[in-house]
Amino acid sequence: MLLRFRAPTDPRPSEITPESVYLDRRRLMAGAGALALAGLAPGGASAAKREDYAPLADVAASPLSTDEDANSFEEITTYNNFYEFGTQKEDPARYAGQLKTSPWEIEVGGECAKPGTLGAAELITSHQLEERIYRLRCVEAWSMVIPWVGIPLATVLKRFEPTGNAKYVAFETLHDPTQMPGQRRSVLDWPYREGLRMDEAMHPLTILVVGLYGRDLPNQNGAPVRLIVPWKYGFKSIKSIVRITFTEAQPPTSWNMSAPWEYGFYANVNPNVDHPRWSQARERRIGEWGRRETLMFNGYADQVASLYAGMDLTKQY
Repeated sequence: MLLRFRAPTDPRPSEITPESVYLDRRRLMAGAGALALAGLAPGGASAAKREDYAPLADVAASPLSTDEDANSFEEITTYNNFYEFGTQKEDPARYAGQLKTSPWEIEVGGECAKPGTLGAAELITSHQLEERIYRLRCVEAWSMVIPWVGIPLATVLKRFEPTGNAKYVAFETLHDPTQMPGQRRSVLDWPYREGLRMDEAMHPLTILVVGLYGRDLPNQNGAPVRLIVPWKYGFKSIKSIVRITFTEAQPPTSWNMSAPWEYGFYANVNPNVDHPRWSQARERRIGEWGRRETLMFNGYADQVASLYAGMDLTKQY
């Protein structure tokens, strides 16, 4: 095995521009200028305050939570990947406040007996909410521990009665460049798309998130409804969902469409498979100075490894 060591002068993986962004740098620079002219480029991201968000009622603690200490509310809400609002980590906190999240409906269809719509407000009031303290691991080799509030995705999907033809579940984010200035740039093929196999979607660890730290979900974290799949890299956990579709064929996903040589469909956290431009063997927990070993399936191997029995996870990554 080839071991690689980072020199002190080398950039951290979290500081490396994704290749698709680098290749589109001229458009990015033009887009940044347009945003400044439009008055959309304030000087910096202000720290969110927990008390600014309404508390959620009757939130139950989940036995599926990790016992690790959670990151602070400020860290979680000011260091984000949400390219709809910009490619820098502070951009979502700067620009996401303009997103209107109420009313909000999610269209559900495809291979199911009862297609329909799901309102975000209804999702919150008609289900038992759970606080789940999950690890979030991003492909740029940084991680957090976050106290999400959500509902098991399986509970929601069953109501639409997926048929035997439903082998996958596809998700789409809102596409509205007037509210999401990052969508004015061709960084990705908008709208953002993601997908799971049905058994992944129905796994007890997979949740639809509606809150954070017992309160309403901030816009920069994917309000009003986002996905969390804790054993996969963060880009699988799609934000601000407006469409869920049951499909027979594997659905296209945004980062796999953009850079298939770097991002596979499954995106399971696997420290033994390097990203083409950096190692995944170690990670930096936001708020810590040092690095720690990356855990297989982000530490959830006991719960999910059986989903991938017989698969070559170095090829089906």
